[in-house]
Order: sequence, then structure tokens, then C-alpha cells
Amino acid sequence: MKKFKSKLFFIKSFFLHLFLSLVVIFLSWQFIEPNAYNFMIKNFSATKSGSDNIAVIVIDDKSIAYHRWPWPREYYAKIMEYLNDYAKPEIIGYDAILTSLDKDNPKSDEYFFNTVKRIDNLVTGFSPLQQPYENEQEGRKYDIKFMNKFGVNIIKKYEPYDFGRYKSISEFPKPYFDAVKRVGSVNISQNPDGYLTYMDQVVSVNGNYYPSLGLRMYMLLNNTDSITLLPDKIYVEKTGLTIPSVANSKGIQNLIRYYRVNDSDSYTHRKYSAIDIIDSLEAIKKGQKPAVNPTEFTGKIVFVGANAKAAALALEDALPTPVLQKHPGVDIQATNLDNLLTKDFITQTSLLQDLVILFTMTVLTFIIISKFSYFASLFLLILLAAFYIMFSVVCYQAGVAVNVITPIAIQLLTTIFGYSYRFLLEGKTKEKIKQAMGKYLSQDIMKNVVQNIDDIKLGGKRANVTVLFADIRGFTSMSEKMTAEEVSVILNEYFTEIEPIITKYNGVINKFIGDAVMAIFGEPIQDINHPVNAVKCANDMLKKVNQLQDKWLFEGKPKIEIGIGINTGEAFVGNIGSEKRLEYTVIGDTVNLASRIESYNKVYRTNFLISSSTYSYVSSIADVIKISEVQIRGKAKKMDIYEAVSYTHLTLPTTE
Repeated sequence: MKKFKSKLFFIKSFFLHLFLSLVVIFLSWQFIEPNAYNFMIKNFSATKSGSDNIAVIVIDDKSIAYHRWPWPREYYAKIMEYLNDYAKPEIIGYDAILTSLDKDNPKSDEYFFNTVKRIDNLVTGFSPLQQPYENEQEGRKYDIKFMNKFGVNIIKKYEPYDFGRYKSISEFPKPYFDAVKRVGSVNISQNPDGYLTYMDQVVSVNGNYYPSLGLRMYMLLNNTDSITLLPDKIYVEKTGLTIPSVANSKGIQNLIRYYRVNDSDSYTHRKYSAIDIIDSLEAIKKGQKPAVNPTEFTGKIVFVGANAKAAALALEDALPTPVLQKHPGVDIQATNLDNLLTKDFITQTSLLQDLVILFTMTVLTFIIISKFSYFASLFLLILLAAFYIMFSVVCYQAGVAVNVITPIAIQLLTTIFGYSYRFLLEGKTKEKIKQAMGKYLSQDIMKNVVQNIDDIKLGGKRANVTVLFADIRGFTSMSEKMTAEEVSVILNEYFTEIEPIITKYNGVINKFIGDAVMAIFGEPIQDINHPVNAVKCANDMLKKVNQLQDKWLFEGKPKIEIGIGINTGEAFVGNIGSEKRLEYTVIGDTVNLASRIESYNKVYRTNFLISSSTYSYVSSIADVIKISEVQIRGKAKKMDIYEAVSYTHLTLPTTE
């Protein structure tokens, strides 16, 4: 039964720990790990600079100061003309959405569209939208038209679940639609906490799949129109590029590996002001030295976008990322392509890997708690936590995103549970030890030891006590006629019956001496009526023996008699022995006299004798016979002792 209860306690503790662990994991993954991820990315992953081969041209505050917003499209045309006719970059990415014509400046629009039409290495942005088309029929036609011109070959090795997030596409004006040759999605979805950590690498619009701006530029750079979607990655067969990804309602995403921020301009790639490019074009046409030499872009990758803080909110394209609170969108697009070209990605650990880490931390924590002392285990647990943090740092530096806080939280929870379980288990063990030792020592002595556990030492005090000795008459001759097992059965039954009687009257069994028992009254249990209670106890003991005699006679066992001797006086009470082995006892002439008085029961054929000192406390209530002139061994003078006669008729008043 005890083993069953112990197992049940363990099972309950295990399932409680499991339940709380799941709660901690859920809360940590939802609210803590995203912040930990941002911290680790900024401090330990984003340590490299963006590629020198990638540059961004931005319509910034300096550009807006040159001409108020909105700009006529001829300005965009000049940037494109500068790049295409003079700079000769390897590829251009246009991070902008054009959905309407400038009715006030039709020639400006025409200039821009014609410039775009003659650029073969340009990929422009488009935006998938969550709201459906106003005209569903016309929208379906536009979807088909858009897919036929701009779609790429997407080989699906599995069918990603389409939640139907995007229901339409930002519609290009016809001249722009006709001029553009290639497009890529510029959508980047924010996490619930508002940060951009994932790139929507492939998006689905009404069942059609489109690559991101960066991925489409990568495909053009490598002269391929084909990508393969696998359950956990996007694969470009021609180059062997493998993008670790996850499919969800936002599309097929992968973690962005950000780069170190340039403190001078808050970009991770080299940044140029759009107005400097426009001025440089004008200078070149006039035969003057340009502010920006076109050769700085020759053979490089260029992104064009807008991010002006001082202008209308529509022009500030910046959102929180792990490395910047306001990270320019055009720089994020550049970062995506940089990741693809260098095959430098952040890989998220799988659910199985996360569970293995959590299980390992839990098991190691339990082992440490169970195998080592409190201070040693505490030190090792701190060391384990520090090791895991260092392990996390190394993982992020290597491009592997592990959960940082959750394993530490689980370790802390396991530590609390482990120590609680250990303390409860030790408490149960100590209680078992106390109960076991209580069979060898008096429970009261045991309690006294426990209460003074920090002050156990040799020594004690002198106190007024009453000592009771009880001995079985004729035990030696009885033992000779019975086996040791039979004798032990009778003794055990006898001692079992008298122990609660002694306890009832505030007595403490000091020791069993063969067939004899020695009990103390007055210490360690404080009792001012200890002589009276000792006599009461003796009276009940004799009654109990009478009952046992009838029982043993019925069972065919020998009849036994006991003799009791009681003495009251001053004695030494406390611990005696050595520093390593102590015994709580009472010693002194009072004890010796009680033992010798008991032995006179054999001489006078009595059962219950008390000393004159004890009689002085009970003289008014005890019916006794005085036995005078007794020579006690060890005493120079003779002394009086008293027999409590007719003990079955002896009545003592209650002293409560």
C-alpha cells in the first residue's frame, strides 16, 4: 500500500509538471521567444556586413527636399535611364507599386513607361491583396492575363494548403503592364508582435503562385524560370539553391538573415540618395563630372525604392526588424536577395528538435538535483543554464535559431518541482526513520531530539523524576521450558500492551532490559504530578497483566507475574556516551534504588512496591503496608518501603 501511494504521488507530480511545462512552453513561444529571437539575431547573427555587390537607391528626405512629393514619373525614368544607359548594373529591382496614371503629367508617364520597356534586366514589384476585385469577372481575366505574362514555372512536389489569404493583385495601368517584363511580390508579413522576421518567398493569389521580388531577381540572374516547392524547402534545380521554408496562410516563408547596420545611414547595404543619381544624370548629359560615378554600379545589383521620413506617411516604407526599429523596406528586399545569392539562411529548429532539447534539459536537471547536494546541484544547474545560453549563441552565429528562453524556463520549473519533490520525499523518508527509530527510542525522546536537532551534545540537567521498574517473575525458568520464538511472542505481546499505558500517564520508556522495562516520569515530558501518574500507571499495568493471564491460560501459554518498583527523587537526565554515540537516559541513586526496590518483590512475595519518597506524594490516596527496616544493597542505613496492597481495589483520584 505504501509503495502504491508513493507511485501514485510520483505519477501525480509527473503529470502536474507535464501540464505546467506545456503551459510554460505555450506562453514562452507566444510572448517571450519572439523577443529573444530578435535579441539573438541583432547581437549574434547580424554580425556580417551586407554584400558590397548590392546597392540601394532611395527616394529619401534629401530627395524630397529637391522636389515636393509626389514626384512626376520622369524622375523615376531618369534614375532608370542613368542605370540602364550609363551604370550598366547586372540587374535592377524596383521596389514600388504603380496602380494609376498621372493624368496631370501624361508625357512624364510616357517617358517613364518607354524607359522601363527598354530595360531587359529590370524586375518590378507587385502586391497581392487580401480584398477581392471590385468586378469579379474582370478580376479573373486580369489574374489570367497577369499569370500568362509574369508567371514562372512552379513545380509543386506537394500541395501547400491555401488559406485564400490573397484574393486579388494590385492592377497595373495598361501602359505600365505592357512595359514591364518581370515582376516579384514585395509583400512582407509582420509577426503578431509587429516585427519582420520572415520573408514571403512565394505567395499564392487565387491558386496562382508567384515568387518574391528577390527570388525573381535571383531566377533572372541565373537564367531560370523554374523553382520547386517541397514540404520544407524551396529548391532551384539549376543552381542547387535550397531555401529552408515553412508554408502557412501568409505564403511560403523563410527566416531572413539580417546583416550589420551601417550606423551612418541605418541601412545594411550601401545606400544612395535618388536625387544624387538624378543630378548625376544631368551632369553627364552636360559633360560635367557626376556626383555619383556610374561605374560604382557597373556589374552590381541595384534596388530602387522610397523611404522618406519627412514626407507623407505613404512614402515612409520602414517597419521593425530585429536589427532596426525602422528598417527601410527596400533594404529588406536587398537583404533577401543577398541571402539567396550567398545561400546564407537562418534555419529554425524543428518541433522534434525543440522537444529533444526540452527533454534533455529536464532529464539533466532531475539527475543533478537527485545526485548532488543542494549547493553542488545549484551550482551545476547554473552552469547548465550558462552552457545552454552559450550553446544558443553558437547556434545563432551558425545560422540556427533555437529557443533560448523556453529551455531555461523549463529548467527553472523542473528545478522547483525537483527540489519540492526531493524535499517531500526526504520528509517522508525522515518521517519513516523517525517512526522506525521510535521503535528503538521513545517517541517523546525522539521529539525532544528533533526539536533540539541543532543543539545535540553531551550533558543534561538534574531533575526530580519518578522511575518505574517492572520485571517478569520466574522468567528464567519459563525460558528454559520454551523455545526462543515462543518466549519472544509472549514478551512482544506483553510489551505491546504496557507501552500505551506508560504513554497514557506521561511516562517515557527509557529501555527494555531483557524481560524488564524501565520508565521515567517527569522528564522529558514535564509533569508536576509524576509520582501520582507513575503509581496510576503501575496499577493499570497490573490490571492488564491479569487480563493477559486469562488470555494466555486459554491459549495454553504459561502464566506470568510481574513485579513493579517505583522511586521518586533527584537524578541526572540527559545525554551520556561519546560525541559519536549518545544515549538519552536518567542516571543516579534514584534509578538504582527503584531497581532494587523492585527486586524486593521476590523477597516479600509482592507485586508492587514504592519508596518512602514516592509514598510521601501518594500517602493520602494509597492503601499500603509499610515494610520497615529493609536493608537496601548499597545503602548504609535501613529504610522503609511500602507495598500497595490489594492493588485491584486501589483507587487514585484524578489529578487533572
